[in-house]
Amino acid sequence: MNLELLESFGQNYPEEFDGALDCLSIAVTCSFNKRGTLLAVGCNDGRIVIWDFLTRGIAKIISAHVHPVCSVSWNRNGHKIATASTDNTVCVWDVLSGECDQKFRFPCPVLRVQFQPRNLERLLVCPMRHAAVLVEINGQHQVLPIDEDGDLNIVASYDRRGEHVFTGNSKGKILVLKADTLEVRASFRITLGSSSATAIKSIEFARRGDCFLVNTADRVIRVYDSKEVLACGKDGEPEPIQKLQDLVNKTMWKKCCFSGDGEYICAGSARQHALYIWEKSIGNLVKILHGTKGELLLDVAWHPVRPIIASISSGVVSVWAQNQVENWSAFAPDFKELDENVEYEERESEFDLTDEDKSVASGDDAKEDVDLEVDVSTVEPVAAFCSSDEEQENADVLQFLPIAPEIEDPEENWCADVISQPPTSGTNSPPIKKSKYRAYDIPIESTSDGEIHPLLTNKIKEKQGIGGGKKGTGRSRK
Repeated sequence: MNLELLESFGQNYPEEFDGALDCLSIAVTCSFNKRGTLLAVGCNDGRIVIWDFLTRGIAKIISAHVHPVCSVSWNRNGHKIATASTDNTVCVWDVLSGECDQKFRFPCPVLRVQFQPRNLERLLVCPMRHAAVLVEINGQHQVLPIDEDGDLNIVASYDRRGEHVFTGNSKGKILVLKADTLEVRASFRITLGSSSATAIKSIEFARRGDCFLVNTADRVIRVYDSKEVLACGKDGEPEPIQKLQDLVNKTMWKKCCFSGDGEYICAGSARQHALYIWEKSIGNLVKILHGTKGELLLDVAWHPVRPIIASISSGVVSVWAQNQVENWSAFAPDFKELDENVEYEERESEFDLTDEDKSVASGDDAKEDVDLEVDVSTVEPVAAFCSSDEEQENADVLQFLPIAPEIEDPEENWCADVISQPPTSGTNSPPIKKSKYRAYDIPIESTSDGEIHPLLTNKIKEKQGIGGGKKGTGRSRK
């Protein structure tokens, strides 16, 4: 579909509620693939539900973990998904087969996992009360350096192209590390006034441009230019482009994200199901989307190419979009909407195959007989799907998942020869066994002995609140 035809001339952010996606279990976290055609939802019972976002139907369910999934990340081509669970494990899954390729066991709870944007074989893992860890698919790992103050409450994120890793701690210090050598390229501290610092809760990058935002405990969202941060070097003092906050309610922010084009910023409230949308260039608040009262927000994700936001509260994925108004004059400029029927007076020879009354004008017939060649084979790349340093789209991107149709009343012996005989290479060869995943132990020094994952601290509240009528926290492995 040509995205250029879908460009709106007005605002480019969602305005109203556009339905919900019920994952049959309690949804916890969600993430779009690069094209925005698939939405992966991590659930409280350990499953990953992959939605076909165009049809709003479930395309695949992967029985991933036994404990809740707390983080989901797609790789660049969409063939793999990395998940982190409250059972201290990180797994890499094949989306088409639903099988686990690698499993990494950590000695402490894992808060976040992220694929490197340009490397399909490297993960960034944020353990609880530990420095961030770069994990290779083959099991090797590197612990990222921390600041001199030794604070271990670390949040980390790759930049847009995966060239640098930005880490932040609870004392407001941000380090910029080279992704391949782990060399510190820049650093700065976010301070309140002259002395006191504020804890950094999350760092998020825009899909377009060089901007990133920092969500801090002082309830202010600061937007920075990564080029300016790198230019300031170590112990620099870069000024934020924007400072965004709720001046009325002093809202604490649960999750923040950029729009697909990087022009808008969305922040979800930690107190209620409310989404605040700002325009990045001006810094003004343009929209507040209110969900059901009494619900707590868990996660927010903005669609990569469309003005659509997915938010999670009470175990359900809510979709926010624009109100689509039919404008027929866009297809026919002289189209007029009538309040009542009007008699149409037909002109003479108006609907005849050949107009007998038409005066023969010089050159008109010759222009009509000229055949225009239309190129239907050349595929022009869509700018929204190409990175700024690329001219062509990735050819191996997984956009959709094949779904086998369910036949209600199949005929007798319908495809009986295909169904009854499993695919075998020989006549009496045994059935093909599923390849077992490779498991690795990541031996890092854990300082969070006995600490519980933040998702599990409200376990009793979830059972009393949103857990009623839904499945519990864990489920038995079949």
